[in-house]
Amino acid sequence: MKDKKIIRRILNVVLCAVFLLSAGSASVTAASDNDDTLTVGVPIDRCPIFYIDDRTDEISGIGVDLLNAAAEKAGYSLSFTALGEKTIKDALDNQDYDLIMPFGSPINSISGNRSIVSDSLLQSPFTLVTTGDRTLPPLGYLHVGMLKSLMGVAESVNQLYPHMQIDLYETMADSVKALRKGKVDGLLHNSYVWSYVLQKPSYKDLSMQPSAVFSMDFRAGTLDTPKGQEIIKRLNGGIASLDDMQRQTIILDHTSRKLYRYDLSDYLYQFGLLILAVGLLIAALVLFAIQRIRALKRLHEEKMQQMMDQDSLTGLLSMNGFRKRVEELLHKYPDTPYFLSYNNIRNFKYINDSLGRDAGNELLKFWAEKSKKNLSLDEETICRIDADHFAVLRHITSDEKTNEDLQNVFEPVENYFIDRGKDYRVQISSGIYVLTPADFRKIDVDHMLDLARVAEKRVRESRTEDHIFYNPEQWEKGKRIAEIINYLPAAIKSGDIQVYYQPQVNYSEDKIIGAEALCRWDHSKLGWLYPFDFISTLEEAGLIFDLDCFVWERVCQDLDRWNKQGQHRSVSVNVSRNDIRDNQDLATHFYELIRKYDLAPDQLHIEITETAYVENHDILINVTEKLRAMGFLVEMDDFGSGYSSLHMLKEVPMDRIKMDLNFLTSSGDIDKCHTIISCMIQMVHLLDMDLIAEGVETKEQADFLKEKGCSEMQGYYFYKPMPVDEFEKLLKK
Repeated sequence: MKDKKIIRRILNVVLCAVFLLSAGSASVTAASDNDDTLTVGVPIDRCPIFYIDDRTDEISGIGVDLLNAAAEKAGYSLSFTALGEKTIKDALDNQDYDLIMPFGSPINSISGNRSIVSDSLLQSPFTLVTTGDRTLPPLGYLHVGMLKSLMGVAESVNQLYPHMQIDLYETMADSVKALRKGKVDGLLHNSYVWSYVLQKPSYKDLSMQPSAVFSMDFRAGTLDTPKGQEIIKRLNGGIASLDDMQRQTIILDHTSRKLYRYDLSDYLYQFGLLILAVGLLIAALVLFAIQRIRALKRLHEEKMQQMMDQDSLTGLLSMNGFRKRVEELLHKYPDTPYFLSYNNIRNFKYINDSLGRDAGNELLKFWAEKSKKNLSLDEETICRIDADHFAVLRHITSDEKTNEDLQNVFEPVENYFIDRGKDYRVQISSGIYVLTPADFRKIDVDHMLDLARVAEKRVRESRTEDHIFYNPEQWEKGKRIAEIINYLPAAIKSGDIQVYYQPQVNYSEDKIIGAEALCRWDHSKLGWLYPFDFISTLEEAGLIFDLDCFVWERVCQDLDRWNKQGQHRSVSVNVSRNDIRDNQDLATHFYELIRKYDLAPDQLHIEITETAYVENHDILINVTEKLRAMGFLVEMDDFGSGYSSLHMLKEVPMDRIKMDLNFLTSSGDIDKCHTIISCMIQMVHLLDMDLIAEGVETKEQADFLKEKGCSEMQGYYFYKPMPVDEFEKLLKK
């Protein structure tokens, strides 16, 4: 038993020894294997010499296969890795590489360490690429471009051709750009690499020169150390065993492969027009689809809106659509007088009950059709509120126009059944509300309709009227405004508006020194109108500039005629505050007028009312300065009429003050009035301005003004405004 235990122990010891020997042997073998595996660093951007194979994602190429073939014969196993450094010189100092490729000849590392290289694996021809038919200088004096990764090759080239100038570029694209710009004569690279690079479509303008510039040995290298010398020595043995047939087979294998892969820029270059056309077509289709969807959506919305805004029976606006249209019109025509009417058929229920609902519907459609024909739908509108109730927004016109409305709409509607052989008269009641200025500022259609309904209710209750105004005074005012606004263009054209002249005198010298241009309107319907009858209306309607332009032009025509007769005269013309507010280039307008009629600027005195100075301070200062710079005389009109601002006298440049004496005729202490006038005259003289008094009606007033130092006057005491022919006769006397 004891012997068996001893034997078992001896066997365990033997087994352990065997295991240890086996492990040691395996370790030695592994170490030996590791010593025979070399890491080779190569650039991977030199297809077909070195590149990444798309099929295996491994480094491949002519250089890889040649070195593998030599290494196999030398007993080495190779592992290829991409160089992380920019140049061979940088890579030499990296101890992670056992070998580096490619070398043409030994070079020093970036830190100055010497290298040792293998025998040549093949002769690599370097050729020149140029553009077009460029004429090149002699080979030794070329200016060439190369990649920075070929810095070692560049040094070898400089040894062969000392006078050759070499520029190094980061990428092939950079070097090609330099070549095209003429910065270099050509680009130098391995001819195998050129065979790959020149497959790029956008490089069609590049051509490889037929003869090689030189051929360079294609070698592997490492640092010149004992280890490096051992590797190179063994590797040279493998290289020596390679025959030319084996080398050519490897080269042909890689150069015959379709290695070039198009990138996005290549596709854009080669198929750019097609891609653009397809892109535009797709964009057009997408845009068309979007527009179509939007159009269908808009059409649907419009149909929905139409259902809300339009009455299905009559085709007129519904109440909802009427509100919108009225607001739109009142915003668009704020100066047009309007009325709003609420209309109702008194006996409509009886019509439906006795004649049938169809007859009632036909009557409503007939009323709608007649109304639409009678309205100017660009500026007026109508709606069916509900049942037999209609609302109309209409211009205020003359009584004759109103009578036409009755004849064209109401009478045919009232006689609708009679004209169709039925002894029944339709009874209509209308309530009319005339819009006020407040209605334009705050538009409330429902409120206006309520007031028209109130008037319509009174019509139904009276049984004698067919229409009643809610506010008859506003109706009369609106008609008058309409008569003035609507007739202005025709009145100017026909001569119904005439320019009158009121002479201005020097009382001390008893002579006429000028005149103020005024206007009178011989209205075909309203008779003679004076400025206070229509000026404010035209200002509110925004038409005062039209009237003023007519007056200014007529005055210039008269001045031109007088100049040709040898009589140099001056006339004051009025400028409205609206003229200044809405036409800030007013000075240019006046300048063009005097140039047109060859007048001197001082013949036209520009009168600007005092209220304009107060309301448009900054604008008016600018206009006044321009007028005076052009040579016009500027006057402040109506000074002292109640809006006087001494601040204006200081701020606004002017030539003459026109003092208003109207307040002398009103109630108050006459002595205080005299004191105020005396002070005003003295103040104007101290400000070195001219002065004229207007509104002089008595000799006492004239004498008083003369005594206080104001000799220039205008007023009924001297002359009333008169037509131009009377003014000319007066001057001849």
